[in-house]
Amino acid sequence: MLKVDSLTAGYGDLQVLWGVTITVNPGELVAIVGPNGAGKSTLMNTLSGLVDQLGGEILFHLENINQHPAERRVGLGIVQCPEGRKLFPEMSVEENLKIGAYLCTDKPEVKRRLADVYSIFPKLEQRASQIVSTMSGGEQQMVAIGRSMMSGPKLLLLDEPSLGLAPIMVSEMFQAIEAIRKTGTTILIVEQNVLQTLEIADRAYVLENGKITLEGPGKALLQNPHMRQAYLGLH
Repeated sequence: MLKVDSLTAGYGDLQVLWGVTITVNPGELVAIVGPNGAGKSTLMNTLSGLVDQLGGEILFHLENINQHPAERRVGLGIVQCPEGRKLFPEMSVEENLKIGAYLCTDKPEVKRRLADVYSIFPKLEQRASQIVSTMSGGEQQMVAIGRSMMSGPKLLLLDEPSLGLAPIMVSEMFQAIEAIRKTGTTILIVEQNVLQTLEIADRAYVLENGKITLEGPGKALLQNPHMRQAYLGLH
């Protein structure tokens, strides 16, 4: 579904990604893990068309999308749930969710997507009219992921979905991600919670200093000596 070959990207004169190559197959959950400042969010934002691509190639369903603006990529089905949620705080839950379906003019389809979101996040249906700014961080993260689902993603990019959440909400979030995956949605996730992420990932890449340094099945990487020492505090 997604093939990224020798991708370089950055901000002005600052290059952050150095020859990143990854693939994501239909139906997979693929993880990108690594330390702070490694370039994980830059990679997601480059795939979304929000950061300048300096070189390399991005293919989505074999179509070269190097020059596609962000809105065209959303139309193709590449949908990002950004780090920090980026919600409309003084709007209700349902209003925020429906904004995610702004490209869909088929009203029955919007209703179907909303029902799908509520089936994954029943709490949001109960809170449909609640103003988002009055919700907890975990509940707001549910709204952010739900809004992304309303765009009808073929490839869902999740950027740090558990960041800043209480442990019980982190567990709920990972259960929700697995539920989304079971709907057939392909997921690429950037996440600092390495242990739980690799437990559910089909495959994973380790990004360090803007370069891929390790790759393999998620559970196999949990046994890698470098991963155990550097990210899990184990020996």
